[in-house]
Amino acid sequence: MSWTKQATTPTIKRTVHEIDAAGKVVGRLATEIATLLMGKNKASYVPHIDSGAVIKVKNAAQLVLTGKKWETKKYFRTSGRPGGLKATLASTLRETDPGEVLKHAVKFMLPKNSTQAVRLKRLIIE
Repeated sequence: MSWTKQATTPTIKRTVHEIDAAGKVVGRLATEIATLLMGKNKASYVPHIDSGAVIKVKNAAQLVLTGKKWETKKYFRTSGRPGGLKATLASTLRETDPGEVLKHAVKFMLPKNSTQAVRLKRLIIE
């Protein structure tokens, strides 16, 4: 007689949350979104099971950064080569892709593990 172990994967019902970002501060909205993406708002939250929701954000171009952050905040990226560090101002990034400011904030509020990329795919910025 041979025994086979059958994997039981829990069926996860994902809710869809629609958020209007007009006039909201980026950081405060990002913490709200990160909590929903992780599923921490549910009583059945377990860290190793990704039971978060799908988030749809509207009016990302009307997000607010407090103080002088539009002129002083920089987003960095690198090519991995010596001297390959590039900086982009928040105001420039808002003009080219306004949703990227929010996506960047949410990304760094999620856990730095294999579920980060999967959770970010459920963030839809319109």
